[in-house]
Amino acid sequence: MPDHVLPAPPVASLAVAGSAARFPLRRIFCVGRNYAEHAREMGHDPDREPPFFFTKPTDAAFDAPEGGGVAIPFPPATRDLHFEIELSVAIGRGGTDIAEAEAPAHVFGHAVGIDLTRRDLQAQAKKLGRPWDMAKGFDLSAPHGAIVPVAAWNSPGAGAIWLDCDGERRQEADLAEMIWPVAGIIAALSRLVRLAPGDLIMTGTPAGVGAVAPGGVLAGGVAGLPGVSLRIG
Repeated sequence: MPDHVLPAPPVASLAVAGSAARFPLRRIFCVGRNYAEHAREMGHDPDREPPFFFTKPTDAAFDAPEGGGVAIPFPPATRDLHFEIELSVAIGRGGTDIAEAEAPAHVFGHAVGIDLTRRDLQAQAKKLGRPWDMAKGFDLSAPHGAIVPVAAWNSPGAGAIWLDCDGERRQEADLAEMIWPVAGIIAALSRLVRLAPGDLIMTGTPAGVGAVAPGGVLAGGVAGLPGVSLRIG
């Protein structure tokens, strides 16, 4: 192993359901506007856009299991923090130019995640034509429930997805409403980058996104998967 001038940072990882071993994270990709109603609520035409991607740093992800009592600080530099519930896909086998029919064989498992977004910074970036990095890729912006291997759950094509903010149902949809299904997302992304084991893909959020205030509690899920929950601030 080579020497380093500084201590090497720890490998970011997420819990795996039913295992003491963890899933090491290599990269986090996120799909923008993958539910038609969410695209419309953000002012876009869902019928005219191919999938597009942005990223988060791996250490933005952390374990926030349902009922786990996890709390994080309210992020700095924002007055408009938004929640976005998502199905995440953990890649177990890499590749490039993956055919959609072959994409499921590249999946290790699935989890529930929340894409926390500094919406005011995102709106400013959009207005100025600047990148979204500081709106999407800040510290602790990707809480997740445990990853479930495909042998135990492999139903990304349909099933309820929801999020409650302070006990009120704010997002509710079905995975079948995705514009680009999971296999199509993997195929499209693999034409842009070489996917590798450890990559995580957050597949987009349904309509109903909104703000969470300091002290707010978020809890969300996908039918059949462990939920995600946390208090903010």
